Amino acid sequence: MDINDYILAIVTSYEDKDKVDNGSAPIFYAEDEEELEYISMMISRLTKSMVHDLGNGVYVLIKH
Repeated sequence: MDINDYILAIVTSYEDKDKVDNGSAPIFYAEDEEELEYISMMISRLTKSMVHDLGNGVYVLIKH
């Protein structure tokens, strides 16, 4: 299996949107850090996935 089979979503801010590119996972954009964390948490709860902070303003939600 490929890692793309497990990436459910990418969450980043509008400021950092040039750090991600369209692929197989949907990308959600947040206004600020608080909204970034909230969106990531809600998607994680809904999909029962894990949130991984890449440390550069990009969060990746992965189903393990």
